[in-house]
Amino acid sequence: MEFSHIPVLFDETIDSLDIKANGLYVDCTCGGAGHSSEILRRLDKGHLIAIDRDPDAIEVIKERIGNDPRVETVHDSFNNIKAIMADRKADGILADLGVSSFQLDNPDRGFSFHSDAKLDMRMSKKGKSAYDVVNNYSYEELANILFKYGEEQFARKIAKNIVESREESPIETTLQLAEIIKMSYPAKFRRNGHPARKSFQAIRIEVNDELSTLAEAVEDMFSCLRASGRLSIITFHSLEDKTVKEKFREFTQGCTCPKDFPVCVCGKKPRGKIINRGLTAKENELSENQRSRSARLRTIEKID
Repeated sequence: MEFSHIPVLFDETIDSLDIKANGLYVDCTCGGAGHSSEILRRLDKGHLIAIDRDPDAIEVIKERIGNDPRVETVHDSFNNIKAIMADRKADGILADLGVSSFQLDNPDRGFSFHSDAKLDMRMSKKGKSAYDVVNNYSYEELANILFKYGEEQFARKIAKNIVESREESPIETTLQLAEIIKMSYPAKFRRNGHPARKSFQAIRIEVNDELSTLAEAVEDMFSCLRASGRLSIITFHSLEDKTVKEKFREFTQGCTCPKDFPVCVCGKKPRGKIINRGLTAKENELSENQRSRSARLRTIEKID
């Protein structure tokens, strides 16, 4: 199976994990095994847990590095990391929250507005699809999703046109939907990138429930670290990044007593320290991989 994925911020991410040869590491979104392969290359007697909810990704990682006795592959969502880890503690955990190049470029997966395919967008290949969202959600639900998850200024116009179009016949393909979105945009706004980008992002987030459980998942990832372990998360849009940033800030917060208290009575101490506050791609990477333009890497280290 050809599963292509170009990891963004590759060197920065690997360096941020401060990999120890005999440590335990978790790649929560192993995808095409880009990060996983490099982590494994730096291990001696260490162990790697490679997780992905996409069954295609699991097959690929089994083909590429799954025969290595140091690798454990897990077909599951990183939302379940506490159950996956059981009583184990990791020296480093990585989560790349982006859609893989394979998912975007494979028309059969229905993620992209650049090629015609059945509306799908399911990372796990299970549950509700983009077709279900587009054809069954109410006007208000669609408008809210497009505005909240896509930050789409023409959300109501797009939702209105979707509802009117599906009354004539179901919206079945990516290009059908992309054309409806395009025609919902005033002509002068169609020059600023593809009009469907934000709406497709919003629908994908809704289909895969990417935001509602993210804060809890970040908390669980952090709890699975041993002292001095590091958590690195790559985000691709502002809503993801805001959630990760706020959770990391929470982990680093110490005393919350009023400033006029002579001594601390709350007893709250920081649980982590920030290693980087949001690295972005450099010019050479941006020129080679346009998908890196929105990527941001944040890393935190757990402390006693």
